[in-house]
Amino acid sequence: MSVNETTKVNIRPGVGILSVLSHLNYKPWYAIAEFVDNSIQSYINYKEKLTSKNKNYKLIIDIEINGSNEEQRIVIRDNAAGIHEKDYERAFKPAALPPNKDGLSEFGMGMKSAACWFASEWTVRSIALDEGKEMFAHFNLKKIVDENIEDLELHTKSTSSIAHFTTIELINLNNPIQSRSKGKIKEHIESIYRVYLRNDEIIIKFCGEKLQYSEPEILVAPSYKDLKGPSLKWRKEITFDLGNGLKVSGFAAIRERANASKSGFSLFRRNRLIMGSLDDTYRPVEIFGQPNSFTYQRLYGELHLDGFEVSHTKDGFIWDENEGPFIGLLREEINKPPLELIKQTREHRVFKKDLEKGAKNASQNTASSIESNFPPVYAKLIESDYTADGVNLETTDLIVSDKQFELDFKGLKWFIKILNTNDPSINDWLSLKVDRKTSGKYQREITLSISHAHPFMENYSGFTAKEIEPLLRIAAAISLAEIVSKDSSSRDISSVRRNINEILRQVLSKPIEEVESD
Repeated sequence: MSVNETTKVNIRPGVGILSVLSHLNYKPWYAIAEFVDNSIQSYINYKEKLTSKNKNYKLIIDIEINGSNEEQRIVIRDNAAGIHEKDYERAFKPAALPPNKDGLSEFGMGMKSAACWFASEWTVRSIALDEGKEMFAHFNLKKIVDENIEDLELHTKSTSSIAHFTTIELINLNNPIQSRSKGKIKEHIESIYRVYLRNDEIIIKFCGEKLQYSEPEILVAPSYKDLKGPSLKWRKEITFDLGNGLKVSGFAAIRERANASKSGFSLFRRNRLIMGSLDDTYRPVEIFGQPNSFTYQRLYGELHLDGFEVSHTKDGFIWDENEGPFIGLLREEINKPPLELIKQTREHRVFKKDLEKGAKNASQNTASSIESNFPPVYAKLIESDYTADGVNLETTDLIVSDKQFELDFKGLKWFIKILNTNDPSINDWLSLKVDRKTSGKYQREITLSISHAHPFMENYSGFTAKEIEPLLRIAAAISLAEIVSKDSSSRDISSVRRNINEILRQVLSKPIEEVESD
C-alpha cells in the first residue's frame, strides 16, 4: 500500500545568486541609477517628515569616483531618510520585495545587483531618520559565496547625531569607470533624472558638479502649408490609452536645430527614464524612417508610460504584444492636425531661410578671399608634387546657396562654384569636382560643395554666416590644397597638409569687409 507524503524544501535564494549579479548586462549609468533610485524612493517615502523637520530641506545625492583602475572607488551619498532597522534584512537580502511596489525600487534588487556588478566588495553606512542609531555593513562577495555565508554582520551603535544619510562605497571594482567615460555617464544621469532636475526638486552631484538637464530648443516657424502664415511652436501634448491599464502621456516636438544623434523619444515610468537616454533614443522606423530622413534628425519628445512592466535592470520595457499598437497610436497622435509634426519635418526643410542667408553670406566672404589672395599663393605652392585626384560631386536639388565667380591667373581662366546643400542623402561633408580643359572659355572648372545635412554640420555648425564661414573656409582650403597638389604633380603626401596650412594662412585668414545681405 502506497503512502502519500508531503515535505518542504527551502527555495529561498541562496547566496550563490549574488555571484550571478556581477555578470548582468548593465551599462554603468544604469547601474549608478539603481543607487539614485533608492535615494529618491527613500526621500519620497519620508518626504513629509523630512520637510516638516526642515522647511529648507532638499534631497542631495552625491556621486564620487575616486582613483583609477585597481585603486578606484565609487561613493554614493545621500541625505534621505536612511535605512531603518525594520528594513535591514530587506535591504541586504536578494529579491526581498519592498512594501511599496509602485515606487522606483520595486524589485528589491537594485542596490544589491548594481553593487555586485560594479564591485566584489562594498560597504554601507547609514543613520535612519528619528532612530538615533548608526548602521555599518561590509559586504565581501567572494567570501560570502565561497563560505556560503547567509547571515551578514551589521554593526550598529547609538548616536546622538540628528543626521540622516546613507553612504555606499564600492571597492575592488569589477567594472572600473574610465576617465573618458565620466562625461558620458554624467550626461546620462542628467537625462535619466531630468524630470526631478527640471522641477528643481532634488540635487544630484557627479564628481563635484551639480547636474542640470539642458532642454532642446523647439522650432518656431510657419506651417509648410503656409510659409507666410503665423509662426507656430511645434510642440504638442500626447495622450492615448491602449486599454488594460496601459496609458501614455507626454509630448512630441520638432527641434529647432537638427541633431541626428539626440532626436527621438525618451520613455519614462514613474518620472524615471527607462529607454531613450541621450544618444540612444527610441526611434521606431514606422515613425522616424531611415537615419538620413528629416524626421529622424528633428523629431523628439518625452513619453510617460503607465501600467507597463520593465526589465529588472530598468533599462527597457517588457512590451509583450503591445509595442505594435503603441507605435501605431503614437504615430497617429504625432501627425494629428493642426500640428502635423511628421509632415512638417519632411516638408519644412527646417531653417531653410536662415540657412540660405547664412550660407550665401559665408560663400560671398569666402569667395572674396579666394579671389583676392589665392593667385600668388598658388604660384608659390605649384612647385611641389602630388598625384591624387578629386571625387565626383553628387548632384542634388536641395541647394541653399550657389556662389559662382571667375579667377584669371597666369593666362588661365578659372571658374569656381561654391555650393551649400541641405540634402541628407549626400553622405560626404565635402565634395569636389575639378575639370581641367585645354579649350573653351575656362581652363579650370571647380565645384566644391559642403553638405549642411551632414551630422558634423548639424552638431557643430549653425545658420548664420559667422557660424558657417569658418567651416566653409576650411573646406575651401582642403579643396584648393588638393588642386594645387595635383597641378604640382607632387608625390609627397604631406604636401597636401602643407598646402592647407599655407592657403589658410595666406588666402583665407585675411580679414575682409563682410558681406551681410538680407
